[in-house]
Amino acid sequence: MRGSELDSKLRSAAPTGDSAGGGGGAPVNGRARTRSAAAAASSNSASTNSNTNHQNNNSNTNSGSSNNNNTAHNRNSNTNSNSANARPKTPPRGMSPMRRNGTGGPDPDLLRQALHDTVDVMASATTPAPSPSRKRQRIYQDRFIPNRDGVDLQASYSLLHADGSPSSPTKPKKKVVSGELQQQKAQEANRTFSTLLRAELFHDTVPQASPPSLSTRISHHNSSEHLPPKARTPPPSGGQSSATPSTPSKNLFSYMSPKTRTPHSHRGPNMDTRAEIYSLSPVRFDSQRMLLSPRKQPRTVSKTPYKVLDAPELADDFYLNLVDWGSMNILGVGLGSSVYMWDANTLKVIKLCDLVDDTVTSVSWIQKGSHVAIGTNKGYVQIWDAEQRRRLRTMTGHTARVGALAWNDHILTSGSRDRAIYHRDVRTPDQFIAKLTGHKQEVCGLKWNPDDGQLASGGNDNKLFVWDKLNTTPLYKFSEHTAAVKAIAWSPHQHGTLASGGGTADRRIKFWNTLTGQQINEIDTGSQVCNLAWSKNSNEIVSTHGFSENQIVVWKYPSMTQVASLTGHTCRVLYLAMSPNGEVIVTGAGDETLRFWNCFGRGRDERRLSSPLDPFTLIR
Repeated sequence: MRGSELDSKLRSAAPTGDSAGGGGGAPVNGRARTRSAAAAASSNSASTNSNTNHQNNNSNTNSGSSNNNNTAHNRNSNTNSNSANARPKTPPRGMSPMRRNGTGGPDPDLLRQALHDTVDVMASATTPAPSPSRKRQRIYQDRFIPNRDGVDLQASYSLLHADGSPSSPTKPKKKVVSGELQQQKAQEANRTFSTLLRAELFHDTVPQASPPSLSTRISHHNSSEHLPPKARTPPPSGGQSSATPSTPSKNLFSYMSPKTRTPHSHRGPNMDTRAEIYSLSPVRFDSQRMLLSPRKQPRTVSKTPYKVLDAPELADDFYLNLVDWGSMNILGVGLGSSVYMWDANTLKVIKLCDLVDDTVTSVSWIQKGSHVAIGTNKGYVQIWDAEQRRRLRTMTGHTARVGALAWNDHILTSGSRDRAIYHRDVRTPDQFIAKLTGHKQEVCGLKWNPDDGQLASGGNDNKLFVWDKLNTTPLYKFSEHTAAVKAIAWSPHQHGTLASGGGTADRRIKFWNTLTGQQINEIDTGSQVCNLAWSKNSNEIVSTHGFSENQIVVWKYPSMTQVASLTGHTCRVLYLAMSPNGEVIVTGAGDETLRFWNCFGRGRDERRLSSPLDPFTLIR
């Protein structure tokens, strides 16, 4: 029944006019048959290639029927030939050819089959193809708990920083150039921002916390006497102490917008352009003035020495002091068994002396004059006249090497490995006038304070003693260092301020108030402190270091911020001396070099200083 309905619909939908290419006057049945054949041909063109054998059989049947009807239906044959020429020779996929039934119409069964095939092909064509497979992305959540089953944590920790460990290569970090100059600028900018922010937020309602004072003058007044009346906490009732904090009498923050009014005077509106109501800046006038005020530019220090001298046989011994710069602008250096002098005016090197069967362990110039003291490995102390280049006297008393010497006018103090300290008056024939005992190991540091007449001594027993004048009992004993104390320096700017540095196990610079016997400040340098020296021109201190950086550091006192860090020596910087004008320092190390650094001067002083070793001064 379904095929008959489709056949009737096709017959009723066929056009009644003449087909293209055919003559008029043909009977209606012929036209219907012609249109039916055309419809069958179009249906055949939409059949699929899946029924290839069936298509061939139907093609043979159609060609046979068209040959039998050539004479009876010429017009229909022309129509079929024209339709065949207009259609493609290869029938489309999904359509099967049809046979004619006995009445000349399309076979309903074949037409039904062709329609079902066409629907199946169209349905399969509209089905989307599966997407290509790809790796599923891993989704991380905020509570990811790793699974450590089967992981040897001990072995992983051991191979964490080992060479050749099976770890993923890390990208090299970008090298950021940040010198001391950039650090000073950043600190200044941070300080300015903090001050500005505090002023804008709190104005003058919140008292500013003053930093702890590093001055040697310690006030003994009660701090509560200087507090404002409103800031004092009233005592609890009943005379009992209470740990409950009291509510401040003034709110810290104000949540009410300030009332701004047009400033008026007794004569009318105030037209002062500095008034905040007329200001176009987001900050107050005081903050604007602070931002616009000129800033002090940080001082730059050359990172390279302007002169390097070879110093063969310069001992790499932490406990010796072999380099000193005298007031006559002459540098004395002990090399092996000899002492050499380098004249900074003439740039000439002169040999002062040679020791017989002995070695030089310390060199020290008198404060004013041409006398130089030399300590030897056998415990002798020799005094030489550098101008005449002759030995004046030899003093005894020590039984081991003399590694430290210090002058205070006509008093020469020597420290030795035999743990004794001798005061010698070079004006008298006596070998010594006082003997100081207290150190348990070798004395490796000695420095006089000419202002107060105090002597500081450091030893390998990690002790720092302060002696008052020629007294044989120490005034103070400081045992806070945890390594040998060789680096000692008195401040020429703060009265009674002493700086000391510890060795490899300590690595700290400590500051002491010798008027009260208290420690002022300390800083961890990160490496062995070998020498200390205060600048004569500014409130700065320079330190030389050993293990493990081998650097020279200039510090700003009392903030102890680094002004410059100088590198160049390949061994411990064991020796340090400063020029008489305080502009240049010279450092010596175990790499057998002397390096001159222009640290504290605006420029090298080109003026010639008179020297007794200058041959031109002898010409009259």
